Amino acid sequence: HQGDTSGFLRTIPDESIQLVVTSPPYNIGKQYETRQAIETYLEQQNRIIDDLVRALSPRGSICWQVGNYVEEGEVFPLDIFFYHQFKQRGLKLRNRIIWHFQHGLHASKRLSGRYETILWFTKTDTYTFNLDPIRVPSKYPGKRHFKGPNKGLPSGNPLGKNPSDVWEFVAQEWDKQLWDIPNVKSNHPEKTIHPCQFPIELVERCVLALTAEDDWVLDPYCGVGSSLVAAAMHQRRAAGCDKEAEYIEVARERLNDYFSGQLKRR
Repeated sequence: HQGDTSGFLRTIPDESIQLVVTSPPYNIGKQYETRQAIETYLEQQNRIIDDLVRALSPRGSICWQVGNYVEEGEVFPLDIFFYHQFKQRGLKLRNRIIWHFQHGLHASKRLSGRYETILWFTKTDTYTFNLDPIRVPSKYPGKRHFKGPNKGLPSGNPLGKNPSDVWEFVAQEWDKQLWDIPNVKSNHPEKTIHPCQFPIELVERCVLALTAEDDWVLDPYCGVGSSLVAAAMHQRRAAGCDKEAEYIEVARERLNDYFSGQLKRR
């Protein structure tokens, strides 16, 4: 859907969405003094968050992916600001996931930024979480207990291990353990016209862990449709909205490319 996000969200029935996964825009702008700008921005997001919580299933999750807003060398960690917005509505933070990548903005007067965060909230204590589909290979897959009643038996899960709350590219012998998810830059096969596009692979992990087939996945700032494609790839139903008509057109093209087997992806 292309158009007003609030208007679109009001059409979604109560408690019908299993997973909200999105990266809200945070081009806060310089028309206000910075602190006021962030407060104004959060107030605007408040109205959206109210509708998302209303539409979220009792077993559902919200994955809210943000980076840091930087102005004149000062960093404003948006996930810390957003945490309170969700907490006030009774949601509980299950993980603060760090997505680390090798390529980002360089800096000379501070350390270069190389991560963004995903806040995973649940609406209740009875929530969907599927660990097995997102396990990663164990470092020592054949390791066995060397003493005790389980001596000689495998000491780890044969499907692999818990991927942890850090998703990153790491070098050398550890590169099979953690999730190597590069950000989408100019040479990435998924790159489109969107300036802040996140990779399909990132959303896939959330979809597999937090939903079942035929569940609804919603991205209220869907951009060029990475979340929608990730949901469709795993037999989930998807809805999305963006105010930019050209992004929605690209999203439709990418969905059509996926269903026809022509989608470019990593």
